[in-house]
Amino acid sequence: FSNESATIIPQQLMKRLASQLHGKDAIVSTDVGQHQMWAAQYLQFDKPRRCLTSGGAGTMGYGLPAAIGAQIAHPDKTVVCVTGDASVLMNIQELATAVQHKCPVKVILSNNGCMGMVRQWQELHHDARYSHSYAEAMPDFVAVARAFGWSGRRVEHAGDLEEALAECLASSA
Repeated sequence: FSNESATIIPQQLMKRLASQLHGKDAIVSTDVGQHQMWAAQYLQFDKPRRCLTSGGAGTMGYGLPAAIGAQIAHPDKTVVCVTGDASVLMNIQELATAVQHKCPVKVILSNNGCMGMVRQWQELHHDARYSHSYAEAMPDFVAVARAFGWSGRRVEHAGDLEEALAECLASSA
């Protein structure tokens, strides 16, 4: 993967995250979608109960509450929620829960402007007949995070991934 790419390839994001989590006894939760598949393919877990996912249940919105619960149960561990734009909208109010309970969960949001897995299936199996897979009214997620008292950063170039992920994983809020 090139660091000079104009856009960030999702698999590149997962590889960079995996390298930054290497050696840490981190817990990672995912929502449902393409980001779930990429996390499953690229993140490695050496111990049980480190990957929290709803599996095939199709539970969009699972990742953030699962991460908060894991952080409360394991306050000294690094807990990361890997999510997508449509999934995190299912319960974005839980950002307030994390602040209220002082849970320094890290959120890695892959923002592709649509329900990626739904869109993928529509392209592959339904002759690109799109139905309800694009969200035209996505918020500025950095602004939303800040409104809830979180820090946030938009990363648009591959060359900025290492620094941004390190900053995210080191943050306490």
